Amino acid sequence: MPHVIIEATSNLESTHPIKPLLRRVNERLVQLDTLIPIGGLRTRGYVVTNYVVADGTEDDAFVHVTVKLGGGRTDEQFQQIGDAIFQVVSDYYDTYFEQHSLALSLDLHQFQRPTWKKNNIHERYR
Repeated sequence: MPHVIIEATSNLESTHPIKPLLRRVNERLVQLDTLIPIGGLRTRGYVVTNYVVADGTEDDAFVHVTVKLGGGRTDEQFQQIGDAIFQVVSDYYDTYFEQHSLALSLDLHQFQRPTWKKNNIHERYR
């Protein structure tokens, strides 16, 4: 049940809309089908309209990615997943990063407790 949640400040939307980024991240994760159950993959994004970055005096921007994964993966596999997503995000914002102040971050979480789920999408990929 991989969840990828991307938050991006609204000042990025005119030059780097979030929807194409969601597609790119999702497409990259589909390539990691031995690590990611495709039928459980959920990638979503939110444009943040209320925010303050640093001291609030500049039109700084941020993009934060939260990745939530179930267990059963090695540390190396978690690293591979995080690296793949962060590379896509970094590449997407490269031109903006070169000319503007931008903070990119990614946080990867492993579910520690039981989760409840019901999903018939998996059948399509078996």
